[in-house]
Amino acid sequence: MVGDEDFIEEIGQIYRSIKGQVVSRLNEFGQVLEEGGEDRIFAELVFCILTPQSKAKLCWAAVERLISKDLLLKGDEEEIARELDGVRFKYKKSEYIIAAREKFINNGKLNVREEIIGVEIEETRDYMVSNIKGIGYKEASHFLRNVALGENMAILDRHVLKNLKLFGLLKEIPKSLSKKKYLELEKKMKEFAEEIYIPMSHLDFILWYKETGEVFK
Repeated sequence: MVGDEDFIEEIGQIYRSIKGQVVSRLNEFGQVLEEGGEDRIFAELVFCILTPQSKAKLCWAAVERLISKDLLLKGDEEEIARELDGVRFKYKKSEYIIAAREKFINNGKLNVREEIIGVEIEETRDYMVSNIKGIGYKEASHFLRNVALGENMAILDRHVLKNLKLFGLLKEIPKSLSKKKYLELEKKMKEFAEEIYIPMSHLDFILWYKETGEVFK
């Protein structure tokens, strides 16, 4: 078994206390793709574009403002940027949102679902990283998890990396992650999840809860 036994026990205790919340949240994510419109799916992508170096709750609040003001699909860069209060690099991210929106418009209609379903999920992630500005492997994995497609992918944010170090799965927290390094750490996290009998999609929520005290996105 990798890692300190006290930390592993703590993870188990947290899991037992929040498992119901985690399952409920994952069920909600499943409904995004099954029942949600294209704008709902795109909202999850916008959220993930906003999250780098910004707090998740502020990012989702910004997405909700864009939706309520009908700017998610219609706003220009300036209009979108005005709604990104608390989001770092809001002008650059506003540009990324516009570019992503244009990427998924076909014959005048937004169609994200068609682009992300029907191919191997790893290929979808690679496509997103290569073709959507502002999306790296962490953000692509986060988006795919939030639409119930990336349940076995790791979302290697600072909370997760900190705990992987505590577990002894890496020596130092890297300043950046190449594709090779990301996939190496993802593999280690999968193996760790299997060792402690916790689904990969649940483990991310546990580590987030351990650092923030809540189950969010």
